[in-house]
Amino acid sequence: MNQQQPWEIIGELLHREEMAALDQYLQQLSSGETVRAVFRLTPNEQEKLLTLLPPESAADLIDDVPDAQAAELLDYLEPGEAASIVNEMDSDEAADVLAEMDREDVEEILSLMGVDQAAEARQLIGYDPETAGGLMMKEFLSYPGTMTVTDAVADIAVQGEDYPIYYLQHVFVVGPSGRLQGVAGLTDIARAKPNSFLEELATSVDAVNPTAGLDQLEDFFESRDTPLAPVIDDSGRLIGAIRRRAVFDAIAERADESYLKSQGIVGGDEFRSMPLYVRSGRRLSWLIVKIFLNLAAVSVIALYEDTIAAAFTLAVFLPIVSDMSGCSGYQAVAVSMRELALDIIQPSDVLRVCLKEVVLGLVTGSVLGALLAGVAWLWKGNPWLGLVVGVALAVNTVVAVIIGGALPLLLKGMRVDPALAAGPVLTTITDTGGFFLVLSLATLVLPHLVS
Repeated sequence: MNQQQPWEIIGELLHREEMAALDQYLQQLSSGETVRAVFRLTPNEQEKLLTLLPPESAADLIDDVPDAQAAELLDYLEPGEAASIVNEMDSDEAADVLAEMDREDVEEILSLMGVDQAAEARQLIGYDPETAGGLMMKEFLSYPGTMTVTDAVADIAVQGEDYPIYYLQHVFVVGPSGRLQGVAGLTDIARAKPNSFLEELATSVDAVNPTAGLDQLEDFFESRDTPLAPVIDDSGRLIGAIRRRAVFDAIAERADESYLKSQGIVGGDEFRSMPLYVRSGRRLSWLIVKIFLNLAAVSVIALYEDTIAAAFTLAVFLPIVSDMSGCSGYQAVAVSMRELALDIIQPSDVLRVCLKEVVLGLVTGSVLGALLAGVAWLWKGNPWLGLVVGVALAVNTVVAVIIGGALPLLLKGMRVDPALAAGPVLTTITDTGGFFLVLSLATLVLPHLVS
């Protein structure tokens, strides 16, 4: 007898509308199992699931789902139903999901949420999603430094039910204007004299600015053993807290998005649960452009048909020269992308980047060219063939690293996503350059190649 799959069980419970049993069953599933099960349901079943579950349980389910798909699920619901679910989500998670939705839908949902929750969501959505401001949450404990331990403990006892334990481990202490004074540990508070003031217990704590990017946040948390960090504005006021987990989840998501873009997925996001027209449109919009770029590259070969016919061995080395040059260029692209992300360079630094890459290109090109020349000479017994392919690879490598280093900066300056466009453009240039150099040099020394 075949064991029922989770989505089959969920479908049956939905059909019978046994919501208590369904809620209990969902709590038994892991995060991964929940996501897989939900996206095996039909859109109607997904809508019914979110509508019939208690808002708290629906919010937990939405938390498990990638942001783009969570937004898709909320789109199935009436604005009021979506608002009741978003109300129950942590502020940072809610902001991430709302940022994936259309502005009109977001405003309608916010208008139906609680006043405080809507204000917090609007503030977080206003930040770049890959900054501390976009990742921070508003659920944290902070008290005036003039508050006594007795009053703080009494308030924590009331609010503690609403916060995970690691939020409670960090009690932020602020001054009269909301400026961060430090942090007091829960253990220190519990051991302190009842009439002590929190400012007497506060110790200094490193904070981040809301404009800090993901790479800065990664460095921050990698050098500190803390699950939570305060976020302060330029005047030192405490405006939020950011979780280590949120930072590293965002880094992983960015890496996935960059990878998908580099593979030609426009928008950097695709799931098989998406509508066919969305998936096909995102793929074809890149593939159609790629066809014409490839045609441009191979058109060079058509100009040298006689050379190839006379010295057919050249065809063996054409892909080697273009591929090796492309690899060198992609290394330069990767370094420029990394330095752009860290704000080490800007589009205006393109000339300096090119000069740096020229030197490196001469070194790597000379080594690779000499190696390929030796292989070609020994393999085919013709030193002229080695000279042609070696010089072509050396020159094309220099060109590739210059273009690879400069291209992300130029694209960013033109407000084009480098992660999506740099690869195809670089490949076209290195293929075209490699084919042209090999065949044009071969044409010059053709008698030596066919003798």
